[in-house]
Amino acid sequence: MSVCRAAVAACCVALAIGATEPVSAQERSAVRPGFTLPRGTVQILLLRPRITVGAQSTAGLFQANADWTAQARERIDAALAAAQRTLGNEVVRAPEAIGADTRLVADYQALFAVVAQSVIDYQFFKGNRLPTKKRADQFDWTLGPDVARIARGQGCDYALFVDTEDAYGSTGRKIFQLLAAATVGVGVRSGEHTGYAGLVDLRTGDLVWLNADRQMGGDVRTPEGAAKRVAELLEGFPGRAEVPAASATSQEAR
Repeated sequence: MSVCRAAVAACCVALAIGATEPVSAQERSAVRPGFTLPRGTVQILLLRPRITVGAQSTAGLFQANADWTAQARERIDAALAAAQRTLGNEVVRAPEAIGADTRLVADYQALFAVVAQSVIDYQFFKGNRLPTKKRADQFDWTLGPDVARIARGQGCDYALFVDTEDAYGSTGRKIFQLLAAATVGVGVRSGEHTGYAGLVDLRTGDLVWLNADRQMGGDVRTPEGAAKRVAELLEGFPGRAEVPAASATSQEAR
């Protein structure tokens, strides 16, 4: 191997640490044991989605893009508005928080993201389940009863959290992906597209449904891609009245 080729290989190995393709199969959704959501009986508070869009650098670092994020927010908001009628119950959009409420909502959205990530890591990966959550029916996660504070005065029974993050692979990242595969046989992902949607019981704080995926589809910067992303996020929603056609093909189109 030439000095130049060896240098490229060393660079690829160094950058690929922690950035290789996952090899373990995982589940994507779960419902709290015994939970059902009859249609037309409750109000669901839809919190303003947390949406972040940017680029993935050659080394895999996330670089936020304000314009892409603004485009994605507009598209996803429209797609959620169209999807609300399919959820089987009244959906109330949370008003814009002001003052101390802004921090309160942000804190609980961040907590939801941490809990969702924990579910992926320690329950959806079967081989990595915690001792107290070895079985699929031991879906027992909570944000705590104080989460009800985010819905004061709204009269809602549940809160729907939505969180997406997209990092589109830069040209440098795509070249690195090819070099890593060709030089040292290391699989490196170009682009990261994750999303979580979860339903929380505002009386107890319990997470009663979660749909989470680290490899979601749809370019959220476009109307069609945002519609696909929302269909994937809401796939399997409890008490759903109907399933949009987009969701039926979401898995095949990835």
